[in-house]
Amino acid sequence: MTGFDVQSCSTIYLDKPMRNHTLMQTIARANRVYTGKNNGLIVDYIGIFKDLKNALAIYGTGAGGAAGSGEMPVEAKQKLVEQLRAAIADTHDFLRGLGCALDKIIAAKDEFARLALMNDAVEAVLRSDQTKNEFLLGAALVEKLFQAILPDTAVSEFSLERKAIQVLAERVRNNDSQDVPDLAPVMGEINSVLDRSIRVDEQFVIDPGAGSRLLNLSTVDFERLKALFNQTRKHTLADRLRGKISVRLASMIQRNKTRIDYANRFEQMIAEYNAGGKDIDIFLAELVALVGSLDQEEKRHIAEALNEEELAIFDLLTRPEPKLSKPERERVRQVAKDLLDTLKAERLVLDWRKQQKTRAAVRVAILDALEKLPEAYDAPLYAQKCELVFQHVYERYG
Repeated sequence: MTGFDVQSCSTIYLDKPMRNHTLMQTIARANRVYTGKNNGLIVDYIGIFKDLKNALAIYGTGAGGAAGSGEMPVEAKQKLVEQLRAAIADTHDFLRGLGCALDKIIAAKDEFARLALMNDAVEAVLRSDQTKNEFLLGAALVEKLFQAILPDTAVSEFSLERKAIQVLAERVRNNDSQDVPDLAPVMGEINSVLDRSIRVDEQFVIDPGAGSRLLNLSTVDFERLKALFNQTRKHTLADRLRGKISVRLASMIQRNKTRIDYANRFEQMIAEYNAGGKDIDIFLAELVALVGSLDQEEKRHIAEALNEEELAIFDLLTRPEPKLSKPERERVRQVAKDLLDTLKAERLVLDWRKQQKTRAAVRVAILDALEKLPEAYDAPLYAQKCELVFQHVYERYG
């Protein structure tokens, strides 16, 4: 009876007589909203609910506010079983609409066959963000209802289907954290085989060492060949690549705010893909190209003869303006180096952000250092760059 505000309380056991207001207050303990909580459960050992109608007649109110017209605040647990059955049926229908059948995954006897069907289902669900989110919401509802019914033996009817749905949901959720296979060695081997096997003729040799096995190109079924290449689970690979890029971009932007353009480009690509503006092959090609751009960006500090920290300040000073000559860029590069050396050696003391005096000292050091910038930095631009650099130092060097 204690713990009125314990929102996580989900089950209450009634083993002593209660009436009227006390009974109403007690059963309300299990009705608090809490994360992951689908419903509360009242376990009645002594048949106390016969008194609930009497309590409702006194304290219950209907929509119009009239006493005695309140509906029963509890329902039989069978209602949850019906909701679970409907949620699982909806998940079946959703997956069937994507071209895969949950019952085939469950019925598969061979482990390899089951794995292949599961991978096909993951590929289908990852067709777009909409299908992915819709499936995960349905799977979460199934799990909440299943857990709410436990330990009732009624859940045994749904155990296999619930397990299959949760395994599929886990695969979908964690797909973007899986390693992206390195296809470069494979493509290199393919090119090597092609170089050895193709000659300028109407025919080509499949295996020169096997003894004159020749194939007439006019007999090749290219539609079947295309279908073979299309068996690659491209949506799964794209989702996995997206996850890796997202984590990498977050780290890169944390180190250098001027890289936000890469994030905008990434989000635009995803938005266009989800809107149906491009197919999966184009989307994959764009993701791979973006990875190449990120590789170059992370190595750019070498070309600029700076380390990563110095490059961040240099970029703040040069992007998006002003336009500088080569000697002016060299001067800005030296300003960035000198500023960082000064801050680390003299100004970035322990807990410097907590005191007005130490914050001011950092700001003055930045103002003094940027005084050495070229004449291309007029007064307004100088003030703007000083503020940008201070904000960067404040966030980056806590």
